[in-house]
Amino acid sequence: MFPFRMFPIKDKYKPLLKWLLGFAALAALALVLLTAYTLLVLAPQLPALDAVTDYRPKIPLRVYTADNVLIGEFGQEHRDFVTVQDIPQQLRDAIIAIEDERFYNHSGVDYKGVLRALVSDVTGGVKQGGSTITMQVARTFFLNQEWTLPRKLKETLLAYRIERALSKDQILELYMNQIYLGQRSYGFSSAARTYFGKPLKDLSLAQNAMLAGLPQNPARHNPAVNPERAKLRQMLVLKNMLRLGNITQAQFAQASAEPMHIKTGPTVEAHGAFVAEMVRQSLFTQYQEATYTMGLSVVTTINNAEQLAAYESVRRNVLDYDHRHGYRGPEAVIDLPAEEDARDDAMDALLLKHPASDSLLPAVVTEVAAKSLKAELASGEAIQISGAELGFAAGALQANASKTQRLRPGALIRVVQNAKQKWVVSQSPEVDAAYVSINAQSGAYRALVGGFDFRRKNFNHATSAWRQPGSSIKPFIYSAALERGFSPSTLINDVQLSATTNEDLKWDPRNDDGKYDGPIRMQDALAQSKNVVSVRILKAIGVDYARGYLPRFGFDEDKHPLNLTMALGTGSVTPVQLASAYGVFANGGYLVSPWLIQRVSDGRGKVLFESDRPATPPEESRTVDARNAFVTDSMLREVTRSGTGAMASQKLQRQDLAGKTGTTSDAVDGWFAGYANGIVSVAWMGYDEPRSLGSREFGATLALPIWIDSMRRALVGTAPTPRPVPDNVVYADGRWSFSEFDSDAGVKTLGMDDPVEQ
Repeated sequence: MFPFRMFPIKDKYKPLLKWLLGFAALAALALVLLTAYTLLVLAPQLPALDAVTDYRPKIPLRVYTADNVLIGEFGQEHRDFVTVQDIPQQLRDAIIAIEDERFYNHSGVDYKGVLRALVSDVTGGVKQGGSTITMQVARTFFLNQEWTLPRKLKETLLAYRIERALSKDQILELYMNQIYLGQRSYGFSSAARTYFGKPLKDLSLAQNAMLAGLPQNPARHNPAVNPERAKLRQMLVLKNMLRLGNITQAQFAQASAEPMHIKTGPTVEAHGAFVAEMVRQSLFTQYQEATYTMGLSVVTTINNAEQLAAYESVRRNVLDYDHRHGYRGPEAVIDLPAEEDARDDAMDALLLKHPASDSLLPAVVTEVAAKSLKAELASGEAIQISGAELGFAAGALQANASKTQRLRPGALIRVVQNAKQKWVVSQSPEVDAAYVSINAQSGAYRALVGGFDFRRKNFNHATSAWRQPGSSIKPFIYSAALERGFSPSTLINDVQLSATTNEDLKWDPRNDDGKYDGPIRMQDALAQSKNVVSVRILKAIGVDYARGYLPRFGFDEDKHPLNLTMALGTGSVTPVQLASAYGVFANGGYLVSPWLIQRVSDGRGKVLFESDRPATPPEESRTVDARNAFVTDSMLREVTRSGTGAMASQKLQRQDLAGKTGTTSDAVDGWFAGYANGIVSVAWMGYDEPRSLGSREFGATLALPIWIDSMRRALVGTAPTPRPVPDNVVYADGRWSFSEFDSDAGVKTLGMDDPVEQ
């Protein structure tokens, strides 16, 4: 009763005062108990601060072209590390304005905000924030997102500890590099690339404000998914910045009106997927799981423009081949429900099972007529296709179309946009292709495409597909023949073996076109890819000798048959192996192995590896005499001038091209291998499960167009470089040969008289 005696109070207020005093006593007791609980129970449970004092962010492996284009990223988190000094001041101001405007003035906890949040929680009101940037760092690194009183108390204690251990700028640096911002992006640098395709330094005020609005709720304020909510949050950031004096009224007005162009495509260029995977596999053998978290940055030898040209060429020519051979019908068909919501769900489920392949998009047919159809894309866009845009699928709309081909509502088709931005019916190809290009002198990869679509089938045909090379093996047989005394002028009888022998032949090879020219010079026979001539040459020099000669070009001897069919390419090679082999002719006789990785750096920029490969091949890598390489090269140039590869010279308008087509039996594989200006490249097309590509298809129709389109970009702006003529090589009668042959060398006809003048 002491208070009442000292301070007389009317009787009607005494019950209220008693209640207030009781509440205060209970509150004081609760505070004492809460403090004791915090210090005695929670404090000992707090983790060490190593994660923030010795910050090691999980930065993914990134793969770049030689000209710094990102073509691969591997890791669960998209993240960069940027020092606080390199973070633009405007972005720092935006974040502080919306997240913690008294950041530089408090000691880790904003008591007003914490009290508001605690009262809301105790009274059952709407859960509120009140977390400072420091508290968010504590939660991000050490705690979960569940809102409970013990977790909030731990967060507060950790915030105090972090403030004592680190400077304000260090705390802000942690926050800006670690916080999750949606779309698998962690940290503002990664988010800048994800949403805007730009580095932080290139962002506008409006873009900075939009990113600053993400931390509170990355899903709700995601500009790629919820642009309206993202805009509202952005405006709140800008208003706070204006109120705090970070920006002027004019800047506010300009940023408020700036349209937001959000990047919706992948952050990594898809055209280098096979290259990036080669790098990933290589580094994983050394670093294991740390490959994906230690921030490795890999610079490859790839030229981005050439890589993109090769990627587009492979896809374009695969689709061209596919269209030549007719429409196969829809990929899948479902019955569309009558009810609208169920119908939408069914279409969404079907589209999800058949993802896009770059610009080749899936669509579900919703209506059909005799000369048109309507379809819906995964984006929800409804499209109509008619007339010429139906292309090879026009017949599938007719009533007499086969069951497997017919298009009806519920059919899943593929569409692409043509040059006029009109939708055209296409289809997913069954055939595949590959392209590889290397520097003939150093062996460095310049471009590599392992297949039509890495996401559909990540098997790398360029490095791992062992296929019959067909006629593309012939130059190596001819090179071996030069060593045995043949010359480009040597006459060989182009008639079937059975026409020049009385032996009972088990195998009587034929020319692909069924035409035989009789006596023909060896150079012309290679240009016209005469099968019988190649077999006669191999028979004359000996299968054992020729097979033992192949390893000079990097071929595996045991992958080639010890019989005459070897002359027609019945062994096995990969496109990369074939490119390296043709490089021997391109560089004057040196075998160089292809290589890809120029430099590897860690997350802090420290160089862990740098290639020391020489720019030109060392003399010890010579495997073929310079004369032999030069003369064989001269014959390969004739192939592209007058032979089966003549389309290359016509399309590219160059006379320095050299190469050879290749078509296997029944056109199961189509090849073109060639080079110019020190660039060696190989194109291949075929089915994974070998089958004929068509009776009218050859290397010149299948692979050569891929090679031409790709090399056009590789050779742009370059002039032909004359090759130095080696000693003891002469030019006579329109052909190069070793000087020990005169103009009449080899005039005897192989297959009718003596094998050849030795």
